[in-house]
Amino acid sequence: MPRPRKCRRVCFLPRICEFSPVSDSFTHNPVILTVDEYETIRLIDKEGASQEECSAYMGVARTTVQQIYASARQKIALVLVDGRPLKIEGGDYRLCDGTGKNSRCSGCRRHRQYQENFYQEVKDMKIAVTYENGEVFQHFGHTEQFKLYTVEDQKIAGSTIVDTNGSGHGALAGFLAEHGVDTLICGGIGGGARTALSEAGIQLYPGVSGSADQAVETLLQGTLNFDPDTTCNHHGEHHHGDHEHSCGNHGCGEHSCGH
Repeated sequence: MPRPRKCRRVCFLPRICEFSPVSDSFTHNPVILTVDEYETIRLIDKEGASQEECSAYMGVARTTVQQIYASARQKIALVLVDGRPLKIEGGDYRLCDGTGKNSRCSGCRRHRQYQENFYQEVKDMKIAVTYENGEVFQHFGHTEQFKLYTVEDQKIAGSTIVDTNGSGHGALAGFLAEHGVDTLICGGIGGGARTALSEAGIQLYPGVSGSADQAVETLLQGTLNFDPDTTCNHHGEHHHGDHEHSCGNHGCGEHSCGH
């Protein structure tokens, strides 16, 4: 039986997953660059990491990084020389959870910046959590309730549950603003809703699951486990109007870039 391949850690999924030549006269099949191959290009060629640093971050041997990197460079050469389209998808990888201290991981840097901004800016606030049966509801645009927490001197002073009355997606930002909310904890969330929340001046902490009360407590303690790059959660939810980047499963149990 072949030995299973170890999942390679990557910082985040590519934001653009498909590239095509300007000319439409080419009919070549696309070159497929896997997400872990993409990560070696990002770390070594963009971030300037050594192969040793790259292997330490991705959690694999240096020889493995050498093989992945060589394959990635060859594929990019095919794209540039032969004018072939490029797609980034698949591979054996797991996403960084954003809670580490790796200086080359933008997820880790952004996670720390969120926490630093949180403690620098506010002691009194009103926090909303997408809510269902005591848990953080996992799709912002379809939440039927929010639990609102009033915080004074970084301690919970009170809470109440409010119904959204059928509001959805971007309209929820206005709903929260009307209730004086300045901070939101949620699970998955689409790009349009993110923009609406930003315009309303509401700080976002997405990618959270589990107990709503515990999520607020850990936020106030500075230990909330969240993912600032989280988008819509596709597990059992139906989307109406949120045209977000879609994902498919792959062998390591994470997500692979898709369309």
